Amino acid sequence: MFLDLLYPPRCVICDQVVSAEAVVCPACRKKIHMALEPVCMKCGKPLVDERKEFCRDCREKKHYFTQGKSLWVYETEVKKSIYRFKYQNKREYARGYAEEIAKTYGDWIKKKKIQAIVPIPLYKKKQKKRGYNQAQVLAKELGKIWDLPVYTNLLIRIRDTKPQKMLNDTERKNNLKKAFKTTQNIVQLEHILLIDDIYTTGSTLDAAAAVLLDAGAEEIYTCCIGIGKDS
Repeated sequence: MFLDLLYPPRCVICDQVVSAEAVVCPACRKKIHMALEPVCMKCGKPLVDERKEFCRDCREKKHYFTQGKSLWVYETEVKKSIYRFKYQNKREYARGYAEEIAKTYGDWIKKKKIQAIVPIPLYKKKQKKRGYNQAQVLAKELGKIWDLPVYTNLLIRIRDTKPQKMLNDTERKNNLKKAFKTTQNIVQLEHILLIDDIYTTGSTLDAAAAVLLDAGAEEIYTCCIGIGKDS
């Protein structure tokens, strides 16, 4: 209670003070959209045409992950929230994001028999400069809620890649070639959940999933905070 007085809980969308049990204030709930059905059966991207099973990206490319889910559509208010989380040291948002994800996808996680959570790693120098890896912070909060182990050193980034948002689809794939490696054999882990903050084309998650599959995992699932819409 004392800590709540010093550091009152804030809405993860507008950063205004909210009641202890709230994650998103009522006003912001009206401004954001959940990434729920109808969505792509592969990546979880909201579909323009609900008669389709897959988004355009997933119809045109092969993914290494089995299925993905995301919490919110990556629109203006969500973009601002994730920006603060990544670049303005709003690490406390991770708990709120995790609570929302757990509430929305808890049953899905159980059905997929997830055994471990792995965050998408940052390059060592980049993480040192930022001070933290936002995907790792989120993964740890989800691990607490779901009582699942979080492997923060299982997957490492060995190349300092360019920001994916600056590249087209072909450049994204080339940018991530040999960007990741595993630090140990993971044959005993069959079902892994990869965590990242934003899903765009899935290139980063695919590159990481491919490495984990090569190391012995059977199925890789993904979960993000924000995701774009089908075009």
